[in-house]
Formats: sequence, C-alpha cells, structure tokens
Amino acid sequence: MNYLPNILFAIALIAGLGFFARNVKKLIRNIKLGQDVDVSDNKSQRWKNMAMIALGQSKMVTRPIAGFLHVIVYVGFIIINIELLEIVFDGLFGTWRIFSYYQELYGVLIGTFEILAVLVLISVIVFWIRRNIIKIQRFWKSEMTSWPKNDANYILYFEMVLMTLFLVMNATDIHFQLMNSGNVVSQYIAPWFSGLSEPTIHTIERAAWWLHILGILVFLNYLYYSKHLHILLAFPNTYYGKVKPKGQLNNLESVTKEVKMMMDPNVDPFAAPPEGADAEMPAKFGASDVQDLSWVQLLNAYTCTECGRCTSECPANLTGKKLSPRKIMMDTRDRLEEVGKNIDANNGKFKEDGKQLLGDYITAEELWACTTCNACVEACPVSIDPLSIIIDMRRYLVMEQSAAPVELNNMMTNIENNGAPWPYNQMDRLNWKDE
Repeated sequence: MNYLPNILFAIALIAGLGFFARNVKKLIRNIKLGQDVDVSDNKSQRWKNMAMIALGQSKMVTRPIAGFLHVIVYVGFIIINIELLEIVFDGLFGTWRIFSYYQELYGVLIGTFEILAVLVLISVIVFWIRRNIIKIQRFWKSEMTSWPKNDANYILYFEMVLMTLFLVMNATDIHFQLMNSGNVVSQYIAPWFSGLSEPTIHTIERAAWWLHILGILVFLNYLYYSKHLHILLAFPNTYYGKVKPKGQLNNLESVTKEVKMMMDPNVDPFAAPPEGADAEMPAKFGASDVQDLSWVQLLNAYTCTECGRCTSECPANLTGKKLSPRKIMMDTRDRLEEVGKNIDANNGKFKEDGKQLLGDYITAEELWACTTCNACVEACPVSIDPLSIIIDMRRYLVMEQSAAPVELNNMMTNIENNGAPWPYNQMDRLNWKDE
C-alpha cells in the first residue's frame, strides 16, 4: 500500500496546526502585556452576553441585510467545516468518506453542507459587490488603507474558493454521486465533467480534496494576520465585555483614595501614612502606550472586525472630526503588534523604540474630538469598547502632561476655585433671581 499521501497529509496537518499554535501563543503573550483587571463579576450575565452576541449574532442583525448575510456565512462556514473531521480521518488512514457507513444520516449532513455552501457562496459574492462595486461609505474611510481593504477581499476570495472546491470535490467523486444521497447540489455540477475520462475526473477530485484541506489550513494561519481573528476572539471578548452601565466610567483607585481623604474632615492631609499602609502610587496615570492599557482593551483591539459600524455611528466623525473609533482600535492593534515584534527581536524583552501609541499612532486631536456618547460601544457587534481607550489616554494627557484643551483647563480651574464650571464666585450664583 502506498502510504506517501497519508504521510504528506500528516506533515501538512502537523505543520499547519503547529504554526497556528505558535501564533496563538504569541497572541496570548501580546494580550498579557496589558495591565491586570478584575472581570470575575457577573458571570451569569457574561455567559448570557457570549451566547447572545457571539453565538447568537444578536447585534449583527440590527442592520438586517448585512446581518442576515453574515449569519449565513457564519453558520454555513462553521457547519460545513464539520466535514473536516472526516477529511482528517480519510487523510491520515487512507479511507474513503469514513462516515458514509451511516448512509441515510450521512446523506442528510452532506446535503445540508452543499446547500449551505451555495448560500455562503452567494452571500460572499454579495459582500464583495457591496464592498467593491457599491462601495459602501464605511468601507472607504481614510483609515481603510490598502492592507485593510485587501485583507477583507482576500477573506472573501478564500471563502469563494473553499466553497467552490467543496462542491467540485463532491461533484467529481464518482462513488459519492453513485450513492445518490446528499448530492443535492453537486449532482447538477457533475455533468460538467461528463466528457472527461474517469482517471481525469478522479485527478480533479483528488486535487479539489487536497486544495480544500490545504486551503483551510492556510486560512486558519492567515487569521492571526487578519481582521478575521474575531472568528476566534469574539467569544472571549463578549464574555469579558463591559457589563456595567455604558455611561459608568472606572475610577483610578489612587485618585479615589486621595479625594476621599480630602473630603474627610477627620483626616489630617499632612499626616504621614500609617506604617504598613499601602501607599504605592501608580507609575503612570492613564495610558500613553499599549502596556498601560488593560489586557481586556488589548483583547478588544485584536477582536476588532474593522466593519466600521462604530465609526458610522460616531457623531464626531459624522460632523467631519478626525476621530474614528475603528482607527483607535486598529492603531492599538498595530502598535501592539509592533511591540510584540520588538520583544521577539530582543530575546523576550521590550527594547525602548522611541515610539508610543499616543502621538505616533493616535493624536490628541482625535481623543478630544470624542463626545463620550458611547455610540461606538453600542454599535459594535462584538462588544468592543473604544471609549475606554480614549478615556485612559485623555487621563494621561490631563494628569501627566497637563495637556487638556484651554476650554477644559478653564472649566477645571473654575471648579477648583468656585466649586462650579462657571467663572462666578459661589456667593454670586443666585444673582440671576434678582434680574
């Protein structure tokens, strides 16, 4: 017996899964560069969010056309790839459609796969038309440079080719066609090859089989470099997403303690802290680089689908401001990748490169354009929170660099001096009643 195809298949499978595992390890390492944050609360709500948003696609369908097509692609691609289990068995052990022993059930499954393959193919073509011919505005914003645009198209081409190979593989499998069970679509494709000799048809079937499985392995490893990493990360991202009210911002613990001490009349602000008290101050207020953000925010950055729903809902962007919430997430991911490569190049340690997220990627103009309305957070289909990154970087500008806009500095000065945002003495606040 010729074991060479089985050996080659095993090598391809091990190499593909091994490279994927290496990239996953690097991904986890990069996310862990962020600050620790406690997200162990509200577990039932978190599981519910993951089930409804990631698995149930509840936020995708708020835009019915794109949402419906996405559900088809999502469900179809996942279910069709169940057949990978059979392909792996056949490839490793040299069998032929090992699960076809259960012919009736097998026919139902393969028939379902073929129908879904056609639906996925149609949906992907519609997506391509929307993106490249209709040119929906949110796909052509300034941050959507050559790579983001090409990446989206590469994924669509991948899916077109994989679905086509699946149908051709079934259509040219003579024994499968003779079974006449499950070939609900491929039976209409099979006549296209009827003029060819049986060895030629077998060669086409084998080529489609090999290209299908190799294409899936290539696609799997391409995910790390693509926006489609959300296929894997949407589940943890929706689980660890914000469960508190969207308008509720987190407080810096050190600042909270300071304010409480200032407002407590029984505390001497000049007294030395008691021995053993935790007087450690944070190394930095806010965030200027990716290492200052939390690991959940870095997970957000890797999960971003670049769909642009956040930017299309952002009032600042809609009125011509420079801010794009999608760009905030893309810049964060790009900087994180740059830091990761720096660590790889320096034996596991980060070597200062003279760059940071604030300034080199995201400008202060973008940050101060945000109205903190949470429209971007509400619009995101996978629970990403661009606003949290904006707020943390604003904190750095204000508390570390005193670089707030003049209007904001005036307001804070008035609050400090007058106890209100307005430039009036507290004794004059009620003068309006005499006018």
